[in-house]
Amino acid sequence: MRHGFEPGICQIRRQRSFYFNRSRAEISPVLSRTDGINKLFQWEFMQLSKPRTLGELKAAVTRLPTVREEMRNNLIKKLKSGGELFPDLIGYSHTVKPELINALLCGHNIIFLGERGQGKSRIIRDMVQLLDEEIPAVYGCPIHDNPFQPICAECKDKLAELGDMLPLEYVPRDRRLVEKLSTSDVSTADLIGEVDPIKIADGRTLDDESSIHFGLVPRANRSIFAINELPDLAEKIQVAFFNIMEENDLQIKGFPVRLPLDILLIATANPEDYTNRGRIITPLKDRFDVQIRTHYPKERDHEIQIMEQEARSLNLDGYETYMPRFMAQILAEITFQARKSTAINQHSGVSCRVSIRSYEAILGSALRRCIAIGENRRVPRISDIESVFPAIAGKLEMEYDVEDRNETELLEDLSRRAIKFVFDTYFELQQLSSIIQVFQSGMVVTASQSQPSSHYIEFLDIIPGLKDTVDKLVDNSDPALIASAVEFIFEGLHLSNKINRDVVNEEVVYR
Repeated sequence: MRHGFEPGICQIRRQRSFYFNRSRAEISPVLSRTDGINKLFQWEFMQLSKPRTLGELKAAVTRLPTVREEMRNNLIKKLKSGGELFPDLIGYSHTVKPELINALLCGHNIIFLGERGQGKSRIIRDMVQLLDEEIPAVYGCPIHDNPFQPICAECKDKLAELGDMLPLEYVPRDRRLVEKLSTSDVSTADLIGEVDPIKIADGRTLDDESSIHFGLVPRANRSIFAINELPDLAEKIQVAFFNIMEENDLQIKGFPVRLPLDILLIATANPEDYTNRGRIITPLKDRFDVQIRTHYPKERDHEIQIMEQEARSLNLDGYETYMPRFMAQILAEITFQARKSTAINQHSGVSCRVSIRSYEAILGSALRRCIAIGENRRVPRISDIESVFPAIAGKLEMEYDVEDRNETELLEDLSRRAIKFVFDTYFELQQLSSIIQVFQSGMVVTASQSQPSSHYIEFLDIIPGLKDTVDKLVDNSDPALIASAVEFIFEGLHLSNKINRDVVNEEVVYR
């Protein structure tokens, strides 16, 4: 076996030597062949074909764009191609997106103002897609120095010593977003930098620029730096920021450092905190070039799209999942009702996560029923609504002066309002007169979260008009969908004061 393996190894070594020791012009014709060994090394050659020294880079380009130029160029290409920009941002086509595009074309530092759960962090992460796939930088530099114009002391020394032989590395776009959440314990050393005691122990002095250990902001050089909840930063830290944004200098332990960083600075803040009451210093507000106001979805369909896009998928073998349209509308409407409720602090906001986690929770309740009764169609019902309350409760901030009722009572009220609102968009009561008449004649039906779907099919034959009404909502050949639709119709009639509803032994009795 060794004898048969050895020639292959030798052949690979010879092939590797060929690639490393010949020019690109000599290699390219060989790469056009289809033999297996050349394919093995094609990827390796593609990596080697990138400029690996400053001299090779100079032969390809005369300069590298700044991060703002780079994002502007890529944005213009996308606009010209007609492709959709920021497809994950739902409901912002006529508000936030145009303002964001304009700010990026202008190369502006941006602050996003909005309540929690409005997608501010998602916007920032989507902006990374406007960066190049990778950029060349001085090899080993902690701040990804531009090899044409290095700004850190060590890279300047390397350039003076090595010249065109200065080695390069490539930084991918996913490493070019640096995010920091503002907290009370954030220090200047975290963001700007600190004197490195190890370098001092090696013999460098405190006034030696190379003795500095860079913080997060310098390490975001040639990248996007995002600071979330900006007003929570201490004032002395905020001062350090506006020096960086305009003066291009840093002060570390009393030692001034001139460092013209190439950074696009993005910040987020809650409008309630972004005021003149001392939470943010006025000079820093002045240095942000543009302020963009985010908002919650203005249309229920947009809220539903966000739910479906952001909800964690739960794909299980043997279980099919279907969310009836009216159930998704009810979940979205619960959130909409919460956003206009006087019992909830609207300054704090009602996050889109309320809808997203409700969507997940109600599907989880449907799965629990499927497991318990042996069904394989996971379809949420009205009787599953209570399962979303724990997912919502911690996300709402109650007003202090609301009437004396607990959170569960508030959520029950919101859900009833949502069900009634959606029911009224589907039906007028005169259309359901035959169903109402049957109940007025003494009909009694039961429903529950654990009831098998087949239980509801019987109602289609004994209640005149119910089958046609169900047909308007779902496919009447699917028992799980029929069960969901029947519960919705009965609950809607109850909330319209046409039939009564009682809870007996964990079952709902409609009569």
